Amino acid sequence: MPEYLVERASAKRPNIGGPPPDLCQDLKILVVDDSPVYRKLVQQSLAHEPYQVLFAKNGREALDLFGQNQPALVITDWTMPDLSGLELCELIRRDFSRSYSYLILLTSNTNKEQVIEGLAAGADDYLTKPFHPGELVARVGVGRRLIELHRQVEAKNRQLEEMALTDPLTGLHNRRAIDLWVNSQLSAAARHDFSIWVAIADLDRFKNVNDTYGHDAGDTVLKSFSEVLKASTRKSNMCGRLGGEEFLMVLTHVEREQVGIAIERVRQRFEKEEFKFGDGVSRVTASFGVAGFRGPCPPDFTTLLARADSALYSAKHKGRNRVEFDEERIQRSSPTHARIERQDSQPKRISGIL
Repeated sequence: MPEYLVERASAKRPNIGGPPPDLCQDLKILVVDDSPVYRKLVQQSLAHEPYQVLFAKNGREALDLFGQNQPALVITDWTMPDLSGLELCELIRRDFSRSYSYLILLTSNTNKEQVIEGLAAGADDYLTKPFHPGELVARVGVGRRLIELHRQVEAKNRQLEEMALTDPLTGLHNRRAIDLWVNSQLSAAARHDFSIWVAIADLDRFKNVNDTYGHDAGDTVLKSFSEVLKASTRKSNMCGRLGGEEFLMVLTHVEREQVGIAIERVRQRFEKEEFKFGDGVSRVTASFGVAGFRGPCPPDFTTLLARADSALYSAKHKGRNRVEFDEERIQRSSPTHARIERQDSQPKRISGIL
């Protein structure tokens, strides 16, 4: 078997009556040394530890293995024929900065200036050759604990970031997430010449639900509508909650006819939902306003949103529970003369229209 292949430690300590197993139960360790003697010494030192160990004979091989396996911890010799341990640390820190790995340098030089140089290059710790097996295991244990802390912090940061972009009631994207996604899509639509459509949905007479049956009933309706939106939205598109009883759908790479079919499907599906409030069964409907863009000069998202909002106003005044498109039409022209023309004047939205 080639020496650089993975070798798993032969024994694992059982977890009896102790704390739950740590996050690094299968911690990957990359050992880099051109000396077969020291590779064997490291292997023997870690043989009874719960680690998955990989071996590389030089720096280039180590970089390949690191890219393929993303080990959490690296033990590298300082002096090697192609890349030094110092250079390897610098390359790992530069090229794999998105993930944290704990780096330990092995060196036969006890000169403190060299040790400082190694730590400045990105190493987290160092060990002097010849090393004591117990000290190696202990230093790897320190690295394991720091890696666990890093992973816990990263997981918490991801959770906080997700919470910052998610509506807590419905689980849909919130306004901040919508703004980030739509603005990037508008730029891409202009650059790659594809259409983008924004549809605002507003639940009809939603205030009556809250006033008659209470806010718990209103939350039930909001969550039900969000489930309909999720089920009807492709992965390449987006849906979210703007706030209150207003929701948003964003569709790309489709023409007006397909947009109308997709939104009408949402409207019809929600219209059929039954809600048991009190002693009876109720239904709630939604109105939709849609605006689109295609061309070389993208509008601001707020502009597109205002056009969709104006179409929603029209849907409310035409009887609710319907889909209305913005009356502006997009004309294809050169980038310097691109413009969006209005066929008819749009009424301003009036607060209080449900």
